[in-house]
Amino acid sequence: MDIFLLIIGVVFCLIGIVGSFLPIIPGPIASWFGLLILHFTSYVSFSFWFLTITFLIALLISVIDYIIPIIGVQKLGGSNGGQIGATIGLLFGLFILGPIGLIFGPFLGALTGEIISNKKVSNSILPALGSLIGVLAGTVLKTIITVMFLIYFLYSVLSSL
Repeated sequence: MDIFLLIIGVVFCLIGIVGSFLPIIPGPIASWFGLLILHFTSYVSFSFWFLTITFLIALLISVIDYIIPIIGVQKLGGSNGGQIGATIGLLFGLFILGPIGLIFGPFLGALTGEIISNKKVSNSILPALGSLIGVLAGTVLKTIITVMFLIYFLYSVLSSL
C-alpha cells in the first residue's frame, strides 16, 4: 500500500508542477496533496503544523496568482477598466486562445479595458504589459513552490529509507 501511495503522491507533485503553467490545474494545491498523501505512508509522518503551514502557503500562492496581474496593471498606471479587463482576460483567455491565452488573455483584456476607458492605444500598452509581467511572476512563484514541494517529498522519502 505504501508504494501505491508513494506513486500517487509523486504523481500529484508532478501534476502540481504542470499546473503551474496550466490554469485549469491548481498547481500548488495539487503538489500539497502529494505531501498529504505521503503523510499517510509509513515512511514519513508530518506534523499537523507542517501540513497546515504548507497548505496555507499553497493556498496563498494560488490566490496571489490571480491578483498579481491586476496589481501589475495598477502599478503601471492602469485604470479600473484595465484591471477589470485583465481579470476578464485571465478568466476567459484560456477558453478562447487555449493555453497561450493564460499569458495573452490578461494582456489583451487589460489593453482592451484601457482603450475602452478612453485611453490611446499607446497609453494602454504599459498597463497591459503590467498584467503580462504579473502572469509571468505568478507562474514563477507557482513553479518555485511546486518544485520545492516535490524536492521535499523526495528528500523525506529518501531520508527515511
